[in-house]
Amino acid sequence: MHETSVTIERIPVEHKSVLRQLMELYDYDFSEYAQTDVNEHGYYGYGRVDHYWTAESRLPYFIKVEGKHAGFVLVGHYVPEGDSSPIWAINEFFIMRKYRRQGLGTYVAHQVFDMHRGPWTVNQVWCNDVSRVFWERVISSYTGGEYEKTRQFRNGFDRQFITFDNSLTITR
Repeated sequence: MHETSVTIERIPVEHKSVLRQLMELYDYDFSEYAQTDVNEHGYYGYGRVDHYWTAESRLPYFIKVEGKHAGFVLVGHYVPEGDSSPIWAINEFFIMRKYRRQGLGTYVAHQVFDMHRGPWTVNQVWCNDVSRVFWERVISSYTGGEYEKTRQFRNGFDRQFITFDNSLTITR
């Protein structure tokens, strides 16, 4: 994967329908872990797509390789309950199968972290071993091993949370 052929582009509202289509592929992949089914119209129907253009704290990005859609990353910036400091989060991250295992996910994650400085959290559903291994490797390489892991039950899922802060210490 040539990094020069990869772009991470903020998704304009005019391309929301493309994100919805890619989200269906993401939800299909994730249905194995979430045990979800399509609705009566044959869609999973991710319910929070519109929030990425109505809430300032949510940022949608397309991932493109040589100008072609290769996935997306949805980033959030919020203040955790009981805290006063905002934290960045990867809300959803998807690389299409054709582009997996080529270093694209790692490259994009590192670029997104660099785009948004501060404390971060990235969580994975515990039963998704591939995701847990991927994110541990990505964040370990990004932070030089300076991160914390916790395991919590949240929003109906047993999850692993990886937290780190790239405010000042990580320069790439």
